[in-house]
Amino acid sequence: MAAQLVRTLPQCCRQILRPWNTWQAGLRSLSTTPVPAEAAGVVSSPPLQTYSEEETMMREAVKKYAQERIAPFVSKMDENSAMDKEVIQSLFEQGLMGVEIDPDYGGTGSTFFSSILVIEELAKVDPSVAVLCDIQNTLINTLFSKLGTPAQKDQYLSRLSTDMIGSFCLSEAESGSDAFSLKTRADKHNDYYIINGSKMWISNAEHAGVFLVMANVDASAGYKGITCFIVDRDTEGLEICKKENKLGLRASSTCPLNFDNVKVPEKNILGLVGHGYKYAIGMLNEGRIGIAAQMLGLAQGCFDHTIPYTRQRVQFGKRIFDFQGMQHQVSNVATQIEAARLLTYNAARLKESGRPFIKEACMAKYFTAEVATLTTSKCIEWMGGVGFTKDYPIEKYYRDCKIGTIYEGTSNVQLSTIAKYIDKEFDH
Repeated sequence: MAAQLVRTLPQCCRQILRPWNTWQAGLRSLSTTPVPAEAAGVVSSPPLQTYSEEETMMREAVKKYAQERIAPFVSKMDENSAMDKEVIQSLFEQGLMGVEIDPDYGGTGSTFFSSILVIEELAKVDPSVAVLCDIQNTLINTLFSKLGTPAQKDQYLSRLSTDMIGSFCLSEAESGSDAFSLKTRADKHNDYYIINGSKMWISNAEHAGVFLVMANVDASAGYKGITCFIVDRDTEGLEICKKENKLGLRASSTCPLNFDNVKVPEKNILGLVGHGYKYAIGMLNEGRIGIAAQMLGLAQGCFDHTIPYTRQRVQFGKRIFDFQGMQHQVSNVATQIEAARLLTYNAARLKESGRPFIKEACMAKYFTAEVATLTTSKCIEWMGGVGFTKDYPIEKYYRDCKIGTIYEGTSNVQLSTIAKYIDKEFDH
């Protein structure tokens, strides 16, 4: 399977990215690279941005891939509001749509932190591509891996790692931040369910081959009736409506879905009946780290495009970068980006180590969205008139970043959750 996936890649990428299986046993224990102690007898902890050999290779390979295989399509995809099929195909070829999926199912078999690095590197070039990859890895693949029956894993995981996009269906017209007030119903009939209702703001819907749909099997039980159903794209009664015409992330499809007497066999329940709300909460908590990585990469990508211009543009006889007022602004933004990176990496490391991470994930998601907003706005100002045009990618980063304060929990939702955890901490 691995050989089939990489047959179209350049030799250098094959050597760097795909042979994970041969290294896994030796590298899995290297969560970080050892750092020498500063003094004899002192145990030193590694810096937060220390990467294992595997993580370093993944990061560098994705960076190279994004520049060579995605960057040439970014402007056209944004203008046409459509993801190029060649880009989608290359994501699968590179193994980036199944980062944590077991190699037995054709996945890369890597870690959650590696997924975060992948999302960050992709977002530096195109946040639309990053969110496609993010949803696949942190939501869809994780749910199937954790909750799927052997038959469900056999049927879907191999395809999710090789050629099928998945989509997560929770939000509705009347249930956004109040997600568990959803109205979509699933009524039991013998060994199948009939789903009726609608969903809004469903990312990846245009290209998805499978949908994980949250529907309530028992309205009298409230949110405790919410159950997760696997619904294939070609299921009769499922309508994928016209995609939204959005401000940013235009290449990433966002569509409403209608369910009109959609018949789903009982075997297509993912996990346990009535536990959908638990799964949604868990996945959104993890997904917030993915969104943080997306906003972090977006901010860094915008910054990296802008600074060279300020070092080349001359006004009043010197580079724009040499004006003290400019240097102070640049230094402030660079510091904010670095702080955002540390928050994001810390949340990811906590999650991966099995430690509590919800407060830290909310902090990372909230702060990176704020930093992305600050960075992109400042970069347009530093670029002057050309920053306001589509001749440079800065205005696209500016448009793309706004969604960071909205999806997978608005900034106010993050702040409320953070406050709840702070309140609990002071109970003791």
